[in-house]
Amino acid sequence: MIVLAKATAVSSPFVSSVGLVLGGGGITGAAFHFGTLFALEMASGWQANDAEVVVGTSSGAVVAAMVRTDSVHLDSIAGTGRSREEINAFLTGHLLRRGTPRGAVRWLRHGLGPALRKPSLHAALASPGLYRTDGIGEWIRSVGGDVADGWPARRTAIVAYDVADRQRVPFGTEAAPEVSLADAVMASSAVPFMYEPVQIDGRWYADGGLASGTSADLVLANPEPLDLALIIAPLAATAPGHRTGLFADIFDRTGRAALEAEVAHIKREWPDTEVLILRPSSQVLDIARPNPMSVAAAIPTFLETLRSMRHDLADPAVWDVVQRHLLPAPAVDARAGS
Repeated sequence: MIVLAKATAVSSPFVSSVGLVLGGGGITGAAFHFGTLFALEMASGWQANDAEVVVGTSSGAVVAAMVRTDSVHLDSIAGTGRSREEINAFLTGHLLRRGTPRGAVRWLRHGLGPALRKPSLHAALASPGLYRTDGIGEWIRSVGGDVADGWPARRTAIVAYDVADRQRVPFGTEAAPEVSLADAVMASSAVPFMYEPVQIDGRWYADGGLASGTSADLVLANPEPLDLALIIAPLAATAPGHRTGLFADIFDRTGRAALEAEVAHIKREWPDTEVLILRPSSQVLDIARPNPMSVAAAIPTFLETLRSMRHDLADPAVWDVVQRHLLPAPAVDARAGS
């Protein structure tokens, strides 16, 4: 049984307990997360750091770290840039920091070699990468301060993948080694072929999305049932995109299948917990999907997400859930009953 690390009690103006799940989706997936969280806060007043539990995978791990360090604001994603070119340069410096491709022997040992002997989808494990996640770690440390070198006070799980054992590692739970938040995010973000895997205490870790794009079932590691599981899933879209491409459709089908199984698990264990899944619209997909790792598409994806979420949150079925769980509790008049 997976159990989240103990957390410090923090007061919240919200009655409902919420588990926030931030799935993977590349650079544009992170932009979708930011736009969705901004839209939710503007619509309800709910701030993501009020979540009882936060689960982050891959690019969702980056956003989870921003959430738990109270850094979900424009300065965190734009730096001091004012023009789109300046913002793109800021993001590129952190997200696409060039490395020297290396690790062919490691790849043969952990990925390609085993896959040749027994074909599997793990051929990408421990592959050499064009980029390193050092810049992502620096970014988290620059906005997170001391928390980035330790662990958040509130329950947080950052999902990576152990290359040697070929299994999910949910940092922040008792089933995983203790690491810093910045190191966990670097490991979770190491997309095969794109980024070099990350070594922590002698073990190699890669993108947590190799196990699942969301790992939504980890909310069950909370000691008590939650009122709401809020899942933001960039790679489990149901809307048709016009320029998404074949591979994106495959990722979506795979992501939806994994997420459906995880949601079914949550409902079996916690039948009274509501589940709300927010996914990209067709308009967002047309910007985000031609290349999920495009820095140039990040700001347009963020802006289109803000626009599309106005429509999505206005859907009565969605807004009813938001009203029940994400609006502040009514203030109690101290004179009542006197």
